[in-house]
Amino acid sequence: MNCEEVKQKVSIRTVLESFNLFPVKENRKTAFYFALDREEEIPSFSVDFVKNKAFDFGTGKSSDVISIVQQMNQCSVSEALKYLEKFEFCAQKNEEIEKTDQIKGYKILKVGEIQHPALIQYLQFRKVYEQKDLVKEIEYKLNGKKYFGIGFYNNSGGVEIRNKYSKICLGEKDVTLIKDGLIKSNKIVIFEGFFDYLTYRNLEKQANSNSDYLILNSTAMLFKVDEELKEYDKISLFLDNDATGNATKEIIQKKYGNVDDCSLLYAGFKDLNDWFCTGK
Repeated sequence: MNCEEVKQKVSIRTVLESFNLFPVKENRKTAFYFALDREEEIPSFSVDFVKNKAFDFGTGKSSDVISIVQQMNQCSVSEALKYLEKFEFCAQKNEEIEKTDQIKGYKILKVGEIQHPALIQYLQFRKVYEQKDLVKEIEYKLNGKKYFGIGFYNNSGGVEIRNKYSKICLGEKDVTLIKDGLIKSNKIVIFEGFFDYLTYRNLEKQANSNSDYLILNSTAMLFKVDEELKEYDKISLFLDNDATGNATKEIIQKKYGNVDDCSLLYAGFKDLNDWFCTGK
């Protein structure tokens, strides 16, 4: 396929998702993402799924699937075309956009308890094997090949997949909100990823905190729980010690009352699990 055919037939959404980039705000035909080349609190990268193009309001530049790959991989046009070969070349019609917002080309084959030795070893490496009942072993097919990983479901039925080599989401990206279930809680603990949540449950042990838990699965998903967070009297943050985590923390602190920044516990480490794995 030549450049023009690739620009028309490779889904811009799928290309962005291949770089773990997901919309902050979206409807059936358009979406806003955070900029590809800078950190920002308000998303300025506008994507038109019908035209299969994007526009960065911050720089005034337009993008297509080829230029996006070039920017993300810092590569030539020919190298970008080679990267795009792995995607299914099928025209994305308007009615297809309206039917689904999920990643195409995958099928979940089996869901069960964690049993594969490689996944057990990975949970042990991350020091959260004791929480194996909170995740699932997922066998799935993607682009014609079979894979397996540790799965953690979100509120939209999508599943975060992790193993030693992969970090992807099958299905629609969303948060995972876990409520206490016994009584209505006025406290919530927030994490970026589910390994930090599993780590916290390890630290929590048998203590009954009567807290709800929110796993963002991506800081870009924060907007989805804006109304829910207003219901809590206390918010505890276990976010990553990086620019994105700090920016998310500042947004939450400005918007909601009684926010406790717990990242000081693992200062000097990337996240809670990274600190916990050191044994300190």
